[in-house]
Amino acid sequence: MIKYDSYKDSKIDWLDEVPSTWQVIRVKDIAKKIGSGVTPKGGSEVYVDSGVPLLRSQNIYDDGLRIDDVSFIDIETHQKMKSSQLKPFDILINITGASIGRTCVVPESLPTANINQHIIYLRIKKSLVPYASYYFKSNALKEYINLIQAGSSKEALNMGQTLSTPFLLPGQKEQTAIAHFLDTKTQAIDKKISLLERKTSYYQELRKSLIRSLVFRGLDYSNGSLKLKNTGISYIEQIPEHWSVERIKDQFLIGRGRVISQEELLHDGRYPVFSSQTENNGCLGFIATYDFHTDLLTWTTDGVNAGTVFKRSGKFSCTNVCGTLKPKRRNLDLGYTGYALHMSASHNKRIDTNGAKIMNGEMAVIQIPFPPLNEQKEIAQFLDTQLDTISKIIANIQTQITTLKELRKTLINDVVTGKIKVIND
Repeated sequence: MIKYDSYKDSKIDWLDEVPSTWQVIRVKDIAKKIGSGVTPKGGSEVYVDSGVPLLRSQNIYDDGLRIDDVSFIDIETHQKMKSSQLKPFDILINITGASIGRTCVVPESLPTANINQHIIYLRIKKSLVPYASYYFKSNALKEYINLIQAGSSKEALNMGQTLSTPFLLPGQKEQTAIAHFLDTKTQAIDKKISLLERKTSYYQELRKSLIRSLVFRGLDYSNGSLKLKNTGISYIEQIPEHWSVERIKDQFLIGRGRVISQEELLHDGRYPVFSSQTENNGCLGFIATYDFHTDLLTWTTDGVNAGTVFKRSGKFSCTNVCGTLKPKRRNLDLGYTGYALHMSASHNKRIDTNGAKIMNGEMAVIQIPFPPLNEQKEIAQFLDTQLDTISKIIANIQTQITTLKELRKTLINDVVTGKIKVIND
């Protein structure tokens, strides 16, 4: 790691020492124009199917614009919002909420756009944009933004704070070298991340394919000797001849959890409370009493995790966003049933595939294939082993991705704050 020949006190606590040849100025010293958007009159009612993109905070990310879900306004509305009309190479900064400080540059491929009130745009000299865009992504600057928001009742960065934000300015030659160096390094890191993300997607699809194959065909299907029969159910199609297809209501007593207030929850305790989240195996917290003391299945009825199925045992409680399935018979293996139910629910056309709600009536009529009990157990045990291996592989890949993302952030920060020199004199 190459250091600069000499450093000076920046006189800014969060920057410490900076290269002695760099200027310490303010954003207002480089700004040709700065502005923020507004909510179009009429709000979302004025959105149209196509027209001028209206960028919102959910479109602004440090790795660039994400406009798959962008909203549009018509030309007339765009012209009325003249003060927030964008140009290519404008720097965008989110100024409110959890995404405060996220930033990117308007690309040349987006010649016309506008912004709402949650974004500030900064227009600076074009030659400065490549370096400045990295500076605004630096950890040091993001920590500064968080610092000036400390104690505020609402996360919000105003225009005055943005203009007074310290800005490190190397010479033009160093700006160009820094931008080129970071372009090269971050693109290499991004390529590795993209490859790892594709690997993650592959293993996630492998997981789904493995579950589907086994709960709809069984362990013996691959040897080619197993006879199949048609079920007449589009998402199941064919199953082994000796299997049956049953509705959930014929095999289970269907119930639901209860409303459990936040005041009842403990950080630790004897009896877990399960809810809609998937973290911590769905455990929301603990409670002093319990509602269930039996093996059963729970499923998430509401939200983005709707349809997620868990096998539960011991003493526990569930919130009202959890449905419960208590077996009526003993010829059910809950591990197998959980896999089969989750797969069938995800393919069932009766259910909102966007994961809005899966209520008791909808769950009751879902049909799943049932092999004999011994096969259910064998399939569940095999899937437990295989999926545990896949989960460990995915977790390892995610760790690598996290490490690379942190490396990317650290590299950008160290270069734009002068801790690392990227050119020689």
